Amino acid sequence: MRDFFISSLEKLITVVVILMCIAVVVGAGSMMISPQGGILPAIGVLIAGSLYVVLMGGMMYLFLGIHDNTKRTAEATERMAQGG
Repeated sequence: MRDFFISSLEKLITVVVILMCIAVVVGAGSMMISPQGGILPAIGVLIAGSLYVVLMGGMMYLFLGIHDNTKRTAEATERMAQGG
C-alpha cells in the first residue's frame, strides 16, 4: 500500500511540474501581449519561471530520492544484521 502512495506521489509531482511549465509559458505570453508588458518582461518571466520550475521540481524529486535511498539503506542494514 505504501508503494502505491509513493508511486502516486511521483506521478503527481510529474503532473505538477508539467503544469508549472505550462503556467510559465502562458504567463510569458500574456506578459508579452499586455499593454504594460513587452518582449523583455516576457523573457524575464520565462527565465525566472524556468528557474523556479527547475528548483521546485528538483527539490520535490530530491525528497522522493531521499525516501528511496533511506528505504534501500534500511533493507541493506537488515540483510547485514541477518548475516547475509
